Amino acid sequence: MIDLKNVCKDYHTRQGVRRVLDKVNLRIDSGEKIGILGRNGAGKSTMIRLISGAELPTAGKVHRSMSVSWPLAFGGAFQGSLTGMDNLRFICRVYGADSKAAEPFVQEFSELGYYLREPVKSYSAGMRARLAFAISMAIEFDCFLIDEIVAVGDSRFHAKCHHELFERRRDRSLIIVSHDAGYIREHCDRAAVLVQGKLHTFDQVDDAYAFYQAC
Repeated sequence: MIDLKNVCKDYHTRQGVRRVLDKVNLRIDSGEKIGILGRNGAGKSTMIRLISGAELPTAGKVHRSMSVSWPLAFGGAFQGSLTGMDNLRFICRVYGADSKAAEPFVQEFSELGYYLREPVKSYSAGMRARLAFAISMAIEFDCFLIDEIVAVGDSRFHAKCHHELFERRRDRSLIIVSHDAGYIREHCDRAAVLVQGKLHTFDQVDDAYAFYQAC
């Protein structure tokens, strides 16, 4: 379970303090799939960072009783001077995973070949995303975070990612933040809408989308 209780998040700007999230409450149970709709700048990515633990709330509590991934295909935490394989080993140590068991999967899934033994700073954005997605799948999480649509590589690789995440791990929890209602409708059981820092929850995705369109 992941439980957000009265979560607030403030940022200090040149114009003063800006409250991005205002007393947000949300509960995600094991195996549940929820989508969060919101316009650009609504605070969707901030919510993902708070849920993942990358940032702390200004007020309120985030309780996690299941393991949570970083946002899929996000490679911002890679150490550029290390190779892809070295980054994999480091991340496995952080999460208590077996790097020896993960290496063959990451090598096959990422399709990066000898580049896995090259520094990550030499990778293109697409290569970094492939590595990040492969490592995300190699380390088993109870809940996966998706910040906007997962689109890595060409159409064949897209299909491969879709199968690995949405079919092989269909029993896991998912939190998807997006402004694409069709994507959320396809993959989520229910949805919420983030507007002006407030989170409005709905049992049906279509009800959430109607509210989102009216905002």
